[in-house]
Amino acid sequence: MRTFETKIQELKTAVLTEVARLTWEDRLQTGTAILDIPEKIIPGPTATLRCCIYKERAIINSRVKLAMGGDKSNPCLVEVLPIACDECPVTEITVGPSCRGCLATRCVHACPKDAITIVNHRACIDHEKCISCGRCVSACQYSAILKTQRPCEKGCPAKAISMGPDRKASIDVSQCIACGNCVYQCPFGAIQDKSFITDAIHMIMGAEHWGYKTYAVLAPSIVGQFAPASYGQVVAGLKKLGFNGVAEVALGADMVADRESEELVEKGMLCSSCCPGFVGYIKKKHPEMENLISRTPSPMVMIGLHIKEKDPDAKVIFIGPCVAKKKEFQLGRTMNAIDCALTYEELFAMFESRGIDLESLEEAPLDEASPFGRNFARSGGVAQAVAEALKEKGLDKEFQLKAVPCSGIEACEVALLKAKRGVLDGNFIEGMACDGGCVQGAGCLVRSPRNRMDVEGHAKQASGRSITDAVASRELVPQDSLGEKVVPVPKPQPKAEAAAKTEGTARKA
Repeated sequence: MRTFETKIQELKTAVLTEVARLTWEDRLQTGTAILDIPEKIIPGPTATLRCCIYKERAIINSRVKLAMGGDKSNPCLVEVLPIACDECPVTEITVGPSCRGCLATRCVHACPKDAITIVNHRACIDHEKCISCGRCVSACQYSAILKTQRPCEKGCPAKAISMGPDRKASIDVSQCIACGNCVYQCPFGAIQDKSFITDAIHMIMGAEHWGYKTYAVLAPSIVGQFAPASYGQVVAGLKKLGFNGVAEVALGADMVADRESEELVEKGMLCSSCCPGFVGYIKKKHPEMENLISRTPSPMVMIGLHIKEKDPDAKVIFIGPCVAKKKEFQLGRTMNAIDCALTYEELFAMFESRGIDLESLEEAPLDEASPFGRNFARSGGVAQAVAEALKEKGLDKEFQLKAVPCSGIEACEVALLKAKRGVLDGNFIEGMACDGGCVQGAGCLVRSPRNRMDVEGHAKQASGRSITDAVASRELVPQDSLGEKVVPVPKPQPKAEAAAKTEGTARKA
C-alpha cells in the first residue's frame, strides 16, 4: 500500500480512484453508485478530520464534482471548495507576547492609519483602521508584531488569491496562472485542480469502437514517481490500461531546443515557452514583454503534433507533474496537438482503479530522446539543451548564449524586471513556475530533492545521443497492441534545419 505525503493527497487519490472505477464500469452517470462514494471513503461513525462525518462526506462530494471536471462555467482551472475553506485564520496583523511596551513605539509612528495605540504598556491594533500594510511588522525591533497570512495567499506567486466577503479564499481568474501551488499549499485541501480523468478514460474506451488510437506522452519527470516500479514498468502499465502507444515528451523537448536555438539567434533575446505557468505570468503581469516569448511550442505540443502528423485521428493524452498543462492543452496555440492532460496523481488513480500492479509487469522499452531533452524537467535543463543545440549546429561561434535559469516565479520576476530595465546580463530567460522546475510540480506523487537526481540519472542513460540525432530519427516508440512501430512522416524543413539533420544522419551512418 502506498504511503502518501499528506492526508489530503490520500483523500484526493481515493476520490479520483472511485470516479475512475465507475467510469471504466460505465456507471458514473447512471444509478446511485456516485452517491455512495462519500460514505465509502468516510465510513464513520466517528469523525476523524472535521467536526462531524456529515461535513466530511459533504467535502468528499465536492471533491467528486471536481474529479468529474468541476464547474464548467468557471474558467479557472483551480477551484475553491467553500465547505472545506473554514479553518484558516483571517489575514490580519497581531501583537504577540514579545511586545515590551518600549519607549520608542516605532510601531505607532510607522502606522499610516493611526491604528496602533499603547494600552497598559502594550501595543494594541484597531483592526477597523488597520490595512495590513505590514509597516509596523518591519518597525518592531522585538519582532513582536506578526502578520498572519493564509498559506494559499502566501503561496500564490501571482497574488491571485485573497479573502472574499464570506472570509473564504477567492481566486481572481484574471491573475491566476494555474501553477497549482495553492493546491499543494492549502493544509485543508480546500483548493483543488479540476480533473479530466473521465475524459481520458472515455478516450481510451472509445478507441476500439470509433477506430482511432490513443497515445500517452510522458513528461521526463515521471522517473521515480511510481517507485519501486521502474520507468519501463510504468510504460507497460500504460499499455495495460489500453493505450495503443507511449512516447517521450523529452523527444518533443529535443525538437524545442533544436528550433528554439535558431529562434534565439534570429531574435537576439528570448523567453522560454516550455512552462505554461511562466508564459501565463508574462502575459498577465508583463504583457508588454509578450513579444519576447518564444514562438516555438512547448515540448508537450511538439510531441503531440509529431504524433498527429502520422495519425491525424489519434487521441494524445499528456501525463506530467503540471497543473498548468491542463490549461495549456485547451488553448488555441496548441493547435489541437493534445486532447487531454493528466497529472501523476491522476495516473496513479487510474492504475488503482484497474487493479494494475506495476511491479509485477515486464518492462516495456521507451528510449527516444537525448539526455538534454530529458533534463528539461529540472531547472537549468532548457538552457543547457539550447546551448547544446547551438553547439551542434555550429551557431555557438557566431552567437554567445547568456542564459538566465529562473527557478520559481519570484526568480522569474526579478529577471523580467531587469530585462525590462535593460540591465539583465543575459539573452535567454528560462522560466520555471515551480521551484526546482517540473521535478517539483504540483501534480507530482512525490515532491523530493531526489526527483532531480532521478531525472539526471535517467538522462545519463541516453548519453551518446545528440539532440540532432534524436530529432533526425524521429522514430516514436509508440507501438500499438500488435507491436508495430509507428514511423511518422517527416515534415517539410527549413534549409538550415534540413542541413543540420542531414549532417546528423551522415554522422550516424
